[in-house]
Amino acid sequence: MFIHTDVKSHKCDICDKSFRQKSHLQQHVLVHTKEKQYECNICNKSFAYKHALKKHMRIHTGEKPYTCETCSKSFTSKSQLNSHVIVHTSEKPYKCDICSKTFKYKISLKNHMLIHTEEKPYRCEICNHSFAQKSYL
Repeated sequence: MFIHTDVKSHKCDICDKSFRQKSHLQQHVLVHTKEKQYECNICNKSFAYKHALKKHMRIHTGEKPYTCETCSKSFTSKSQLNSHVIVHTSEKPYKCDICSKTFKYKISLKNHMLIHTEEKPYRCEICNHSFAQKSYL
């Protein structure tokens, strides 16, 4: 019933984030306590969440369960697949709020924004000249 009414009655005392289920709140609290109870038995890296350990294990196993239906390329995470799928479309979901130019990738928009801010965060160690993009070095 709570799922349908969207009532989130379990509130975190630390950050006020709310959850539908008490178990989700208990898992969330680990973010604040830095408690990492799930440990990789191969490299000993620890994680607060079981799903994070499961995702990490793919590094060791080489498992890539998410496959692009268009080109059959496989990925370790759903988010990687979602980012990849855009290459097969003409969709440009990232829009500059200043000039309305659109981009296929979030990183392309981020690089574009440097034009408007005139920010040049990349400095050549030899001549001290600054550039908007690392690839210009």
